[in-house]
Parts: sequence; structure tokens; C-alpha cells
Amino acid sequence: MSIAAATMTAHGRAARFEASPATREPAYVKWTIIAIALTFFAVFLILPLATVFAEAFRKGWEAYFQAIIEPDTRSAVYLTLLAAAIAVPLNVLFGIAAAWAIAKHDFRGKQILTTLVDLPFSVSPVIAGLIYVLVFGAQGWFGPWLFENDIKIIFAVPGIVLATVFVTFPFVARELIPLMQAQGRDEEEAALVLGATGWQTFRRVTLPNIKWGLLYGVILCNARAMGEFGAVSVVSGHIRGQTNTMPLHVEILYNEYQFTAAFAVASLLALLALVTLVIKTFIEWRAGQVVKQIEAE
Repeated sequence: MSIAAATMTAHGRAARFEASPATREPAYVKWTIIAIALTFFAVFLILPLATVFAEAFRKGWEAYFQAIIEPDTRSAVYLTLLAAAIAVPLNVLFGIAAAWAIAKHDFRGKQILTTLVDLPFSVSPVIAGLIYVLVFGAQGWFGPWLFENDIKIIFAVPGIVLATVFVTFPFVARELIPLMQAQGRDEEEAALVLGATGWQTFRRVTLPNIKWGLLYGVILCNARAMGEFGAVSVVSGHIRGQTNTMPLHVEILYNEYQFTAAFAVASLLALLALVTLVIKTFIEWRAGQVVKQIEAE
């Protein structure tokens, strides 16, 4: 089921629930629940977000921009965007391939592959980073060979990218697998019977059907990639100006009591999160419009 279809189904069920006298709650119960939800939202989401921006601008715009244009900050921003720019396309390829294999084909080991897709959700990011250190570190399995060939993975950009890829690869696949399973195989099989090649079938049949779910997965993957802390912290080495991403740079500035600079960089992450939320909302709205058009036809 697509994002929009699921949303519309949920709205329809809620409307039927409210319309039935047997399931309709008294007004005070409904408003009490809404008040609790809004209070929770304000205390745990709005207030911290407002605090970040208030602290970032406490000493004025000049101090804020000085913290943003500082060389170490610019390096952290660049590295964060670089890691996301590499990890997201790789996870898009993996997610599409994994979803295609799981949803469209039957094979031995299918359940194992489905379980492995969820592995980063069940493994602590710190443990994931430690795994890469044990494999590629100086005392790891490949450490001596990497040292002899002057190849740096741990405490360098490649290690950060590997850790980011690991913690983010379920997002695209997990959005596409239920969507492809709900759509079934009929359209692809019909295209093959009519003489379409595998690539033509994917490009003209499968991809248009999954584009909104794919975009949704890409947004979630990108948001996690830019905000990842645990795994990246283990493999980065915290080399200032070289291997610090934005979350790591915020930690260092805060530990050095540079609160204005720390909150200034944190505000950039918050802005990226807000932009991600806006794009996510737009995609859900656009997907809903598409579903309504299809139903109207």
C-alpha cells in the first residue's frame, strides 16, 4: 500500500469511527487527549527546537555567522553533505534491488534477506562503528594490508561513509518492500508477455508505481545520514577540520564551552530537519493528490 493510500484509508476509518454512536467518545475525552498530545509536542519538540535557535542567536547575528563560516565548521558541513551524497545513492540502488528481489521473486533465503535488511535497526550504531574498527582498524583483519598499501579507512572519510551507509541502508528498502508487495506482479508479468525487456519493465512499469515511496525513503535516508552520530563517532577519530561531521562538531564545541558556536551549528542541523519535514509533507500531499485523481478516473 502506498503512503497516500494508507493515509486516506486511515482518515476514512477515523471518520467512520466518529460517525458511529457506538464508538464515538464524549467531547471532553477527545479534547483531553488532544491537549495531552499537544502538550507533549510542545514540551519535547517545539521547546527544544526554540531553545536551539534562541541560544544560537543569543550573542547576535555577527557571532552566529562567525561560528558558521569558521573553517572547522565549513569542513564539518562539507563532510556531512559528502557522506550523505555518497551513502544515499548507494542505498537507493540497494533498496530498489532488495525490494525488487523480496517483493517480486520467490527464492531460497528470502526470509533471511528480509531479516538482514532490518539489521541496522537492531544493532546499536556504536557497535556498528566498532565492527568497522575491528575489520579495517590498525589491529583489525585487514589493518596490516591497508597500512602496507597506504590506504586509510578508519579515522578517514571512507570509514565515515561506510558507517553512514550501514546505518541508513534499511530506509529505502523498508519503504519499497510493502509497497511492491501490495502492488503484486501482474503488471510486470503483462509487460514481459508483451515483449518488454527487464529494463523496460522496470523503467516504464515498476518505477512509476513506486516513485513516491522511493522519494519518501530517500528523504528519510538522507535525514538519518546527515544526523548520524554514534557509528560515525567511533570511526572518525574526531580529527578537527578533517573527520568531524556536523553532529560531532557540535559535541566538540559544546564540550569546549563554546555554546554559541555549538548551537549555531546545531541550528543548521535543525534547519535541515525542517526542510526535510517540509519535503516529506509535500510528497505525502502530492501522492494523495495522485491517488484522488486515479480514483476519480
